Amino acid sequence: MNTNIEPDIVITDLDRQRLLSVLDHYASAADALDWELHRATIVPHGLVAADVVTMNSDVVYEDCATGARRAVRVVYPQYADASHSRVSVLAPVGSALLGLKVGQQIDWELPSGRRSVFVVEVRYQPEANGDFHL
Repeated sequence: MNTNIEPDIVITDLDRQRLLSVLDHYASAADALDWELHRATIVPHGLVAADVVTMNSDVVYEDCATGARRAVRVVYPQYADASHSRVSVLAPVGSALLGLKVGQQIDWELPSGRRSVFVVEVRYQPEANGDFHL
């Protein structure tokens, strides 16, 4: 992931462990996710702040270019479903959102040009609700 803005990100120990197996399985499509995992601060899953985007979080983000807002759930690749606003962590926006907290922005390059998103709200986070099995 080539970024101009690289905000500090936080990933839980459980998410990191689970995502490493995703990297093994989807190695050719996981460069951005691999980059995010390597630069992240890893915290115990019970200590992550409630405003951090973790796996299976429902998040509202804003496209900085258009101002359009979208609510999505960041999910493992096998659960991605655009019709239900479930975005894969391997999708560019999925890997970009993972680990950000409310109020943070991230920029990255896509073949179609630069993209920038801002995290508006984390509506649901499994860890904040004690849902560590997700």
